[in-house]
Order: sequence, then structure tokens, then C-alpha cells
Amino acid sequence: MTVHPPVVGHCDELQEALGAFRASAHITERWGGQLAAVLSGGGRLLAAGNGGSAAQAQHLTAEIVGRYRDDRPPFSAIALHADTSSTTAIANDYGVDEVFARQVRAHGREGDVLMLLSTSGASANLLSAADAARAAGVRVWALTGCEPNPLMAGSDEALCVDAATTATVQELHLVAVHMICAAFDAALETGVRRGGHRA
Repeated sequence: MTVHPPVVGHCDELQEALGAFRASAHITERWGGQLAAVLSGGGRLLAAGNGGSAAQAQHLTAEIVGRYRDDRPPFSAIALHADTSSTTAIANDYGVDEVFARQVRAHGREGDVLMLLSTSGASANLLSAADAARAAGVRVWALTGCEPNPLMAGSDEALCVDAATTATVQELHLVAVHMICAAFDAALETGVRRGGHRA
């Protein structure tokens, strides 16, 4: 069977980008640990993205509410784009740029975390959400494509993926999501071993 060069080239591009991405492992580990502290203390994770990035954001919240690998208690995590009635109503009444920001104002509390995923780092509705979160005392983390970009600048912390195509950026965002979940679970387990309760 013949495999066309563009198809094989995708694997080569992903492999090259993944090699560089390994240097960011410490960020995902720190985020997972901090998220464990926030959520086990009664805080909440909010997440949002557009298109494929929305799917990645929802993947993250599903792992937190459900489980990643081993059984553990559920924690509060909301994918803001998943509430179609709210997003369409807000877009209709206030404009598309407000679809996430208004929900952040509704659900976000000081000390919570907002995770924003964007391959471009320039989506206006995510930038508005970041502004709303910071005003509410919600910590903003961004997974983006190449730096510099506006969302990186508007977030408390950002993990920027250096890759040539949108597809590869999204694939590495999924890797980051799983690494965050692994670190989250490890931090919870460490808290159980140390104190007999969740971290």
C-alpha cells in the first residue's frame, strides 16, 4: 500500500514538534498540581475554546468530572461552550465576543481557574473571557499555538506550542491535557498519602 508524502509528513511534523514540546512538561505538572489544590478546596475549573479547541477543552473537563485513569472523586469543571442554549442566547443578545466572558462572570469565583485553548491565540471571545476572569480574580491559563500572541499576553500563564499547522498544535494540546490530568491525579494521591484526605 502506498502512503502519500503529505500523510507521512504529518507524522514527521508531529514527531518533531513533540520533541520540542517535552521541554514544557514542567508547566503541565505545575498546572496539574495547582488545579488539584484549587478543586479539592472547593474551587472550579472553567474551560473554553472554538472548534477543535472546544473539543479539547471539553475533553479536559470530562476527565476532571469523570476520571483520567484511576477511580477518584469527581471535581467541578465546566466547558463553557458546551451549554448551547446559553452560548446562542448570549451571542444573539450580546454578540459572539461575549459568549464566554458572560459565563465566566456567572460561574467564576475568586481563586478558580479558567483554561483557554486557541491555536491562533487571537480569538476575540477568548480574549474577552480572559479579561472577565482576571477582573473576577480567576486565574487564567492558556494553551496556544506559536508565541507571541494576544492570549498569551492576556493570561496569567501560557503554554505555547511551536508547530507549523493547526492540526499539530491541537494534537499537542491534547497531549498537554493528558499530562495535566496525570499531574492532577498524582497531586491528589500525594495529598491522600500525606494527610489522609485529598490535597
